[in-house]
Amino acid sequence: MAAETKKESSASDFNPFRDLTKTFEQFKMPGVDMNSFVDARRKDVEALVAANKITYEALQALAHTQADMLTQAMQGMQESAKGMLASGETGGAKAADMAKHTESAQKAWQKMLADMQALAEMVQKAQKDAMAGLTARATENMGAMKGLTHTK
Repeated sequence: MAAETKKESSASDFNPFRDLTKTFEQFKMPGVDMNSFVDARRKDVEALVAANKITYEALQALAHTQADMLTQAMQGMQESAKGMLASGETGGAKAADMAKHTESAQKAWQKMLADMQALAEMVQKAQKDAMAGLTARATENMGAMKGLTHTK
């Protein structure tokens, strides 16, 4: 059996458009610049990759932020429970202690709402950034299409 050798390839060697260019060169069409066509499709893919990267990074940040918020909320609940138990052990909850715990619960609620708003703003910014890149590429494509049409 003949030994096959595998060529080590890196991400920079990967070019899905190389084979596509060769294929298009077989079908030479008058007036069509295949290199420009393939280059435009490459730019389309690059725009999609950039949008996906923005989305991926935003999702990572969102997950990290949510985990931090959950940790803080659980710590707050634990401290509040300890405080209520300590009040009960010293002869029952007093009105001042109950007011303190009620105020603590209200602050926790307000913080949760603020955190939810911050998360929504993170998602909205990521969507805006991803769409800006895709919109810019679509605008370039429209300009290229206008350049291909000839009005007489």
